[in-house]
Amino acid sequence: MISRQWRGLARSESEAAYEEHLRTDTFPAIQRIEGFVDATILKRPVATGVEFLIVTRWKTMDAIAKFAGDDPEIAVVPGNVREMMLEYDAKVRHYEVVEV
Repeated sequence: MISRQWRGLARSESEAAYEEHLRTDTFPAIQRIEGFVDATILKRPVATGVEFLIVTRWKTMDAIAKFAGDDPEIAVVPGNVREMMLEYDAKVRHYEVVEV
């Protein structure tokens, strides 16, 4: 299993809108992709806004490519989300999930 992790720093006033975007746009779309396992929203307040860490789990890199495209390392950040962010990772990180 592969964990895909992306970090973004949202404007404080965009916190709720970003969470809504994930729940109504992003997550429903990726749930339809064969090989998607689950997703988690992690967040914490910081001095300049709200830091989000979005963690999705997938069965294979091929499944991730169905979401991310030819270069799965490049983050998928729609224009409306870019406007909500003060900064964000242009590239994602992938980790092999090692079960304990």
